[in-house]
Amino acid sequence: MEDLLMQLKSLSSAEDFLEFFGVPFDQKVVNVSRLHILKRFFQYIRQQSAAPTSDEVKLFTVYRDLLAQAYADFVHSTPAQEKVFKVFQDTQGTQHVPLDRLRASMTPRTAA
Repeated sequence: MEDLLMQLKSLSSAEDFLEFFGVPFDQKVVNVSRLHILKRFFQYIRQQSAAPTSDEVKLFTVYRDLLAQAYADFVHSTPAQEKVFKVFQDTQGTQHVPLDRLRASMTPRTAA
């Protein structure tokens, strides 16, 4: 069990996780949704009521399936639709900035 956990701690990118677990992936999907995939993966792990903690092979299989599911969520959907991060939950993926606020934030041009 410790071996698997140590190996997981050494992974840093979505590609590292997908390659480690042998989940086939399209780089274009990962380029757009890498953080969303990982966040969803860890959400799925936390939702597990009883992971097989005594059997490393079973735990690896469970984690691989959860990562594949997290990746699949973004193959046919977008981060804005999946709403993994709070910014998408709060604003439904859109941001409204009044035109007056934009104008006020611009620095005035000076004549040369």
